[in-house]
Amino acid sequence: MESTNHKNRLILLMLEIMKQYSDEEHRLSQSDIGRLLKRKYGVQADRKSIRRNLNDLVEAGVPLGFTESKRKNPDGTEEIVCTDWYLEHEFSTGELRLMIDSLLFSKQLPAAQRCELIAKLEGLSSTHFRSGLQHIYAATPNTAANPQLFYTIDVLDEAIRQQQQVVFEYCSYDIDKKLHARRREDGTVREYQVNPYQLAAMHGRYYLICNNVKYEGLANYRVDRIRNIRITETPADPCDVSEAAVFAKHMSEHIYMFTGESIPVSFRACRSIINDVMDYFGEDVQFSDATETDVTVMVSVNEDDMFRWAVQYCSSVQILSPEPLRQRVTDTLQAALAEYAIPVHIGG
Repeated sequence: MESTNHKNRLILLMLEIMKQYSDEEHRLSQSDIGRLLKRKYGVQADRKSIRRNLNDLVEAGVPLGFTESKRKNPDGTEEIVCTDWYLEHEFSTGELRLMIDSLLFSKQLPAAQRCELIAKLEGLSSTHFRSGLQHIYAATPNTAANPQLFYTIDVLDEAIRQQQQVVFEYCSYDIDKKLHARRREDGTVREYQVNPYQLAAMHGRYYLICNNVKYEGLANYRVDRIRNIRITETPADPCDVSEAAVFAKHMSEHIYMFTGESIPVSFRACRSIINDVMDYFGEDVQFSDATETDVTVMVSVNEDDMFRWAVQYCSSVQILSPEPLRQRVTDTLQAALAEYAIPVHIGG
């Protein structure tokens, strides 16, 4: 008779085998489980023991899947036989791949940290899933690390739930490729005190949407550039309007997350970039005066965001108003053309 310790060890080893080697597309027979027990752990188990332990796992609530079939015995009776066993993993292959892809293309996490988190996600599935990721490489920059990033996210989440103000240092990179806290004119470190409202994901980065207590209106800060954050005892001032509406509007008007007020902008765009217009500005855009090739677009957007977008799409966009923005874009493009123009000398 098997000892209690041996039975307990056997059922744990079988559970580990199901985690590592089975999923819905890769099922194991009792013979497969027996061979893996012998090969991986040097444990010999007969089919009867394996079957009993599989049934015990099912009765204990472990999400094991299997196929039921009828088998006719030599005496003419029939019995139900369970075959093709597999573990129903908490995340499907598609769900895990989506999370891993998000990490692969993350701009705010350094490569080493991305690899560490991906390895943890891989461990939630079978070896068959892990083998499919060996030859994937994401050409994202090897971002300099902010070791406080996850701590900052935790503190902000707590402050938003408690509706308390936070204080933090805000940093910028210098030529030494390190983050340095912004300072006042007298050289002391500047601290920012804000009413935190929402964490938003934009362009692969986290932003804190908040209100700086010194100013009116919403502002946003890159979370990976926040350092030495702490929750204060001061209650946060509530938003004046519906949070969902104001945050959605703020993000649609700040496509590159520059801080500042939004302005009405009119521009002429090629119809070939309508997809890009909708991707960046959302459904609140207004179209008019459409031809087969062009259309006039009206948006409400932060001026610096619009300037950057217009320069990026300069071959397909012409700013109509406001005039200062139109002139700013025109001057920038003309300066760029002049810088890269090749001088031609005409001899006489």
